[in-house]
Amino acid sequence: MTDSQPDRLGVLEARLEQTERRLAAAEDQLALWRIVAGYGPAVDSGSAEVTAQMWTEDGVYDTYPVVLNGRDALRGMVHGERHQALIHAGAAHLMGLPHIAVDGDRAVVTNYSQLVLNAPDQNGYRIWRTGSNRWEFIRTDEGWKVTHRWNRQLDGTDEGRDILARAVDPEA
Repeated sequence: MTDSQPDRLGVLEARLEQTERRLAAAEDQLALWRIVAGYGPAVDSGSAEVTAQMWTEDGVYDTYPVVLNGRDALRGMVHGERHQALIHAGAAHLMGLPHIAVDGDRAVVTNYSQLVLNAPDQNGYRIWRTGSNRWEFIRTDEGWKVTHRWNRQLDGTDEGRDILARAVDPEA
């Protein structure tokens, strides 16, 4: 070996470590994105178990004024009369592109959501609700899971805007 070969090997090892870190970060972002993107298809197809498995066993979904605690409550929401009436009449839970912040084994995802309903009397669809969402995640042995999701309507009150501000302004 020449004197330059150990230096070259060290440079290559450093580049490989950096690439592995970047790949792991990209994989985390993609996994979180897929969970949030999968929420709409899960609830709109009535897939209660798929929906419940997005959360930890004791995860919370706070969609004021309703707070669902745990997977059983999430399953119950999807199987519930109100939700079933929505999806059988024609409903789409649309998830906006997420803002993702990963910190080790925890992550926060912020996004917009809309609930669009079939409106045959209007010959089309109507937006029923538009909200902001804060999803808190933890990395588990089974992958990323939601520990808490807040959904607040963008109805002119502070709560919905506060969720958005926390994503982009560390002092909010």
